[in-house]
Amino acid sequence: MTPPLPTPQEVTTAYHEAGHAVVALALGRPVQQVSIRPNATRLGECQLKKGAFRPTADALETQVLILLAGLAAEGRRLGRYDWDGATLDLREARSLLRSRAGRERALERLERRMLDKAEHLLADDATWAAVERIAAELLLKETISGRAARHLFELAAKQAAR
Repeated sequence: MTPPLPTPQEVTTAYHEAGHAVVALALGRPVQQVSIRPNATRLGECQLKKGAFRPTADALETQVLILLAGLAAEGRRLGRYDWDGATLDLREARSLLRSRAGRERALERLERRMLDKAEHLLADDATWAAVERIAAELLLKETISGRAARHLFELAAKQAAR
């Protein structure tokens, strides 16, 4: 018996969570687990590993890029942003950016610049191939380990290098 086809919401969520995972990995943040299994507050989740990871020159920017990467991946896949679906990510990103922006207008410009940067990271062929691989795996299994996400990320990079 063949498994049922994924719903449009499951596909969107898979790309959203894969976007978080891939940008995290690209920026040196290890991933613990990625899931499209809904819970009380979220349709899916990308958990980053706590503790030891390569420090970055700008940890706040790294965190904001990871937060916005879900929305950016959805936007690339769907051709439009699902602002409502990314409410929690946007709220957290804005909270982080507020410390740098001050006024609301500056915050909006900074947020747009960070979203553009996340889109730029995902525009790389190898990076986007990693998003597609991880999203496909999520649609098959609902949840994958950080190790599996890293493997798919590295596989996409190796194929692009050929």
